[in-house]
Amino acid sequence: MKTLVLSALATAISLLTVAANAQTPPATPASVDPSALVDQFEATSGKFEGYRRSGAKGICAAGEFIGTKEARALSRASAFSGKPVPVVVRFSVGGANPKAVDNTKTQRNLALQFNLPKGEQWQMGNISAPVFGASSPQQLLGLLVSRQPDPTTKQADPEKIKAFNEANPEVLLQGKHFASQPVPASFASVNYWGVHGFGFVNAKGAKQFGKWIFEPVAGLQGLTDEEAKAKGTSFLFEDLRQRVKEGAVAFNFNLELAQPGDKIDSATVPLPEGRKKVTLGTLKVTSVSEDGGGPCLTTTYIPTILPKGVEASADPMLAARAAPYAVSLGRRLTEGAKQQ
Repeated sequence: MKTLVLSALATAISLLTVAANAQTPPATPASVDPSALVDQFEATSGKFEGYRRSGAKGICAAGEFIGTKEARALSRASAFSGKPVPVVVRFSVGGANPKAVDNTKTQRNLALQFNLPKGEQWQMGNISAPVFGASSPQQLLGLLVSRQPDPTTKQADPEKIKAFNEANPEVLLQGKHFASQPVPASFASVNYWGVHGFGFVNAKGAKQFGKWIFEPVAGLQGLTDEEAKAKGTSFLFEDLRQRVKEGAVAFNFNLELAQPGDKIDSATVPLPEGRKKVTLGTLKVTSVSEDGGGPCLTTTYIPTILPKGVEASADPMLAARAAPYAVSLGRRLTEGAKQQ
């Protein structure tokens, strides 16, 4: 056990070092203690030892990405060379419960690690909504506190929730999006947004900000309420394996280009509709883990680990992610990392 704990701590410290060297925007003046944020996730959503504190129910996969000529005009990032780039992929259902049901209108996640030449990496976490649930770490902490269950009733106080929502109406946008959409038929048939703004810098030094979205090549596919009920509570993993076996899981990596005056430093404000979209490349998923292992089991996807040619915006949620991820990873490794 002592060896395991020391190994976990070493891994977490290594992750913090990598994150510190990433292209991370300046921290906000009133930062939130990362351990306190992870503690609050556990208090509000439950603690499931060994699992991620968010996106606990997940599966590891692998794929390759090929960039386009249009992407190379926007960015000098090696990911867009036009040569196949290996990608570690993790699909998951939103929330802390590793037994979350698959047939409800909740979040799906697509986390990626591009393994680039010369040891460079690009990590990202994408979600099935165009907005995140909070605009700052302080607001995220307040959101979690307002929804913490009472130890006696096991229910959150509706008055606290109402008061927080009224003071922070943007936290309701994500839920409204999920409610407006059908239950996804597959991990492979739903859009995944990056939600944060990033700057793409080309060989001449020109910078273009935008927000990206991964869109399924085969198109969107949702379930009716009756179809979702018939599917049962756990169908996504086997569905993904079957679709990958058939060579039917691929996404276009599209960038929506920001225009002057667009807000690109908030994860709760999408770009206006109708912005020009450029296809940066195609991601094809080529294999899926048959069990709860795989290379993504202990990978923590930090969206500010970026290649040269891509830069983070000043979005405060970007600056706030690395440290809590490291805390969560340290706890998971100590407990014995699990998925599925």
